[in-house]
Amino acid sequence: MSKFLNEFKEFAMRGNVLDMAVGVIIGGAFGKIVSSVVDDVIMPPIGWLIGGVNFADLKFTLPTVNVGGEELKAATINYGNFLQTCFDFLIVAFCIFMLIKVVNKISKKKEEEKPAEAPKDPEPSNEEKLLMEIRDLLKNQK
Repeated sequence: MSKFLNEFKEFAMRGNVLDMAVGVIIGGAFGKIVSSVVDDVIMPPIGWLIGGVNFADLKFTLPTVNVGGEELKAATINYGNFLQTCFDFLIVAFCIFMLIKVVNKISKKKEEEKPAEAPKDPEPSNEEKLLMEIRDLLKNQK
């Protein structure tokens, strides 16, 4: 059991896992902010522009059903909430797209800033040096 716990501790303390955990936490908080922006800032003016409609209240009510002489509560299809969730998704997707675009631009600039080093010829090995000396000696003997 101790070996298992040590392996888990080693896994959890890796940089990638911690970075991922931070990303998930920040992503959750960002999602709440986006939901608030959509629900409280974007959708009310849109609803006002189209005639004072509150998107959260938009729904399609299905007919009531009588079962055994008892009338059941009508089910609703809440498409207004669905529309708000779609706006949430679009805003989050756009923000992530813009973030990745900025990161790619920064990483591309870093690659361009690195000076292209001219490839250096590797130092000849001892065997190659000896062969060159023999070649030069043979040339001189002729």
